[in-house]
Amino acid sequence: MNTPANKRGLLLVNLGTPDAPHSGPVRRYLREFLSDPRVVDIHPVGRWMLLNLIILPTRPAKSAEAYRKVWMPEGSPLLVYSRALEVAVREKLGHEYDVALAMRYGSPSIPDTVAAMRARGVSDFTVLPLYPQEATSSSASSLARVYEVLSSGWDVPNVRAVPAFHGHPSFLDAFAEVARPVIAEARADHVLFSYHGVPERHVRKTDTSGQHCFASAGCCDALTDANRHCYRAQCFSTTRGIVERLGLPQGGFSVSFQSRLGRTPWVKPYTDLVLPELAKQGVKRLAVMCPSFVADCLETLEEVGMRAREQFVEAGGESLTLVPSLNAHPTWVDAVVRMVRESDGAATAGASPWPRGAPTPAR
Repeated sequence: MNTPANKRGLLLVNLGTPDAPHSGPVRRYLREFLSDPRVVDIHPVGRWMLLNLIILPTRPAKSAEAYRKVWMPEGSPLLVYSRALEVAVREKLGHEYDVALAMRYGSPSIPDTVAAMRARGVSDFTVLPLYPQEATSSSASSLARVYEVLSSGWDVPNVRAVPAFHGHPSFLDAFAEVARPVIAEARADHVLFSYHGVPERHVRKTDTSGQHCFASAGCCDALTDANRHCYRAQCFSTTRGIVERLGLPQGGFSVSFQSRLGRTPWVKPYTDLVLPELAKQGVKRLAVMCPSFVADCLETLEEVGMRAREQFVEAGGESLTLVPSLNAHPTWVDAVVRMVRESDGAATAGASPWPRGAPTPAR
């Protein structure tokens, strides 16, 4: 008797975006996002007070104004570019996978997308969180939500997650290919790698030894057993891979972290403090890459492409050029397809998901 083959689905997951650049939709989005205990990991009462008494009364209007500056005719840039990636990956994979996009917060939601995929007969899920470096507030939260949704039905489908890809050669190749002509055209004399920040306490929680993270200035110089889950160390790993491919000289690049929120310490150095220092050191034409984002969004287009540019020029620099994210660049589409096939093939064979000789991304 023949057993019917499981229909495979590929679920691409990104963080999310408001439905419109206005205070109401932004408030709904922020409420869902910042209510997540993996994002704001403090006592529930403190989280409720922070959200409802401090953030939501003022932040939505300011954020909505920022969103309006980058909003596209088709909608939010993050959603537009993620949809373009979804379409391109679907075309590449053909009938191999049922490909769909979901957002951890907002629309299209994970529950709605999973329900639609299951209604189409998908019973075998591969999940690709679209975050190169793993963090509790992004990849872990997204995967936890996917697992929760998939396990809520009577029949629980097969599910696999593609590992964090901060060191995967195809990801690094794609970012270098996108960046190379932009940096050359800008005649940049320095490249800043600006990553989304996370609280220091999030990083410390990943150090099972309790003795490595932030214990020395060089704690992120290499990936080891102690820091293999460390978001900051993975960001430096990504930087090393792209720097090697671009042939940037020592002293010709820096690493920083943006988008911090609140008064608690976040991973350093901070982008908004690095920018004037670079201008003071004589950097005139600065190129900025944001390799923690695979799709351009508010944090790249407005925070770096507008506010950081203005800050750098006011500090004495001549120009700041934002290197576009991967979006739906053909090399990135090919990279996604390769990583999915490698990961699923390795899962079937019980082997490492990344090719021999490649830097193995930490899980």
